[in-house]
Amino acid sequence: MKILWIDLNSSYAHSSLALPALHAQVMTDPSLEWEVVSATINENIGMIVDEICRRRPDILAATTWLFNHEQLMHVTSRVKALIPETSLVLGGPEFLGDNEEFLRRNPFVNCVFRGEGEESFAQWLACREHPEQWDTIPGLCYLTPDKEYKDNGTARVTDFAGLVSPEQSPFFNWSKPFVQLETTRGCFNTCAFCVSGGEKPVRTLSIESIRERLQTIHTHGIKNVRVLDRTFNYNPRRAKELLRLFLEFHPNIRFHLEIHPALLSEELKEELRQLPEGLLHLEAGIQSLREPVLERSHRMGKLSDALEGLKFLCALPNMETHADLIAGLPLYHLSEIFEDVRTLAEYHAGEIQLESLKLLPGTEMRRKAEELGIRYSPLPPYEVLQTHEISTNELQTARLLSRLLDGFYNTPAWQALTRELILQDEHFLRHFLEYLQKANLADQPMSLEKRGLILYEYCKQNRPEFRLQATIAWIEAGMSLKKLPAENVRTKRQTPPSTWEVIYGAYKDSLRLCFLPADDTEKHGYWFGFETETQTTIPVFKAKDSGICQS
Repeated sequence: MKILWIDLNSSYAHSSLALPALHAQVMTDPSLEWEVVSATINENIGMIVDEICRRRPDILAATTWLFNHEQLMHVTSRVKALIPETSLVLGGPEFLGDNEEFLRRNPFVNCVFRGEGEESFAQWLACREHPEQWDTIPGLCYLTPDKEYKDNGTARVTDFAGLVSPEQSPFFNWSKPFVQLETTRGCFNTCAFCVSGGEKPVRTLSIESIRERLQTIHTHGIKNVRVLDRTFNYNPRRAKELLRLFLEFHPNIRFHLEIHPALLSEELKEELRQLPEGLLHLEAGIQSLREPVLERSHRMGKLSDALEGLKFLCALPNMETHADLIAGLPLYHLSEIFEDVRTLAEYHAGEIQLESLKLLPGTEMRRKAEELGIRYSPLPPYEVLQTHEISTNELQTARLLSRLLDGFYNTPAWQALTRELILQDEHFLRHFLEYLQKANLADQPMSLEKRGLILYEYCKQNRPEFRLQATIAWIEAGMSLKKLPAENVRTKRQTPPSTWEVIYGAYKDSLRLCFLPADDTEKHGYWFGFETETQTTIPVFKAKDSGICQS
């Protein structure tokens, strides 16, 4: 029996764990022949369909999520039209809600799985040709030959630790820049907007089991591991054990993980302080800095504790912490979003990610959308269109603000300048967004250089006291000294002064120097040195004259 998996992702940088996780449980069955067709959502549908049909599979399977849903339905509907005898079975986050309407609307789909499929998919394979036995398979949803809808609830893997790890499957993709390591199933939290909200029981792997899997990952040369553990610091003792385990793989592996800033014990804080630089990359779930919003969203933890924890994390010099906000949450106003972004900038968050709320299937917030006054798109990605507190137009403003943050604050070259502008002027974000909109740039992709040009021109016109800092940022980003932001830079026949204060690097005679005057007298300013042999555009040396404030 030939099973063909459609591995349809948003890009080739990402890879789902679904295929190796399912295959690992049945890979010793000699009666099963597995193949995979990999593609992205931007590829030609006809080419994907042609490749699938040439394989002539008995079973066509795929995992469905909001960003591949539409494209996947186009692909699978065509395949079923060409090979109607093929069984089409789907799973994934898109089927965590009520699946009757989907199955009636898409009769070419034989069945879908709700929940965790490692055990139930294997059970279905054993009785695929006997639909009268399908009612015994947990999580399976389907229509009988008489068009009666059958719903077998939600599948939960009871023995999570007993599963064969996906890394043992030959379909595990080792070519990506990172791999995902699922160390926990379920979540202690009850967030109404999350598909894992209230997913009980929480099941964990032993530290020794995780160590063995990390050793396998290490032998494949993987440098970045995304730890899938929503409960990472819910249990401080386990969190401490995990951190010490991660230390065993330093500096060869960097770990990316989510952390709840409201649940940081003093003991765990001390552990985090002592970690070497570069070991961790943290995502701090905060969603909103407003108590009523968090309460309505059923997110556990006091806001005061979350703010204290977030401030602590962002202040750690040995790791970078990203913070996220969600526009469209009930009770969350646009003005509050602007204020919260400013607060996160004040905390020195490594990145500020502003997303629009999506009402995902199976979530409490989707079930109670009408009661909460939320209007949302019925089609993927199910984005919120309007709430009692934020209008359609304001949500578009929030979307453009997100693009602004990604383009400027979340870009290392322009972050320091953008942060200073945000903190020095409470109206900067609105004014700068209006500036970008008037120039028809707010929704356009821009190069690093273009963004630097825009920042400099904005400062020159509206905040001249930041013009010098904008030029310094431009130079240190390695941009051309012949462009407008470097208009005051002196590059020809520059010789060092008798005394200067070195900010970074070491001066040597072979460096090519340039001088940036700090005022109109041009007697004092900043010196930058560039390697002449390698012709690098980023300075390796920086100094300032006495009396000049460091930037």
